[in-house]
Amino acid sequence: MLGASTLCAISTVGPRGRAYVNTAYFAWAPDLRIVWLSEPGARHSRNLRANASAAIAVYDSTQTWGRPDRGIQVFGDARAGGLDAEEVYSARFAEYQPRDAYRFYELVPLRLKLFDERGLGAGTFVTARARGGGLSWQQTEIYS
Repeated sequence: MLGASTLCAISTVGPRGRAYVNTAYFAWAPDLRIVWLSEPGARHSRNLRANASAAIAVYDSTQTWGRPDRGIQVFGDARAGGLDAEEVYSARFAEYQPRDAYRFYELVPLRLKLFDERGLGAGTFVTARARGGGLSWQQTEIYS
């Protein structure tokens, strides 16, 4: 599901507890960390320095209403990218060139919520906990 788009929506918590969203190109590591490149002075980057809580949504934006959809939401803590962040990112984006003013960030997942109407049925959402690069089922919600 992470391959459904090269763009993700990143939600961070602002200074007064207000939600903030940013769109960025992203890649993911085998341990499910989500990696993106950003300017350290950008609002979402500043938000993460004050509060690591973040969420990311990935979905194919060409999906059609009323047809089977799919997507994933990843919840966790974000931080400056680890040693392999550039390697993970450049593996997905061959055209990537280092930029001095930009830094890598990564979301370390605690929980994932996915929907795949073709595979799971309409209105079905599965939530899993992320631990040590693996997943364990937490709950299934079905809405009619």
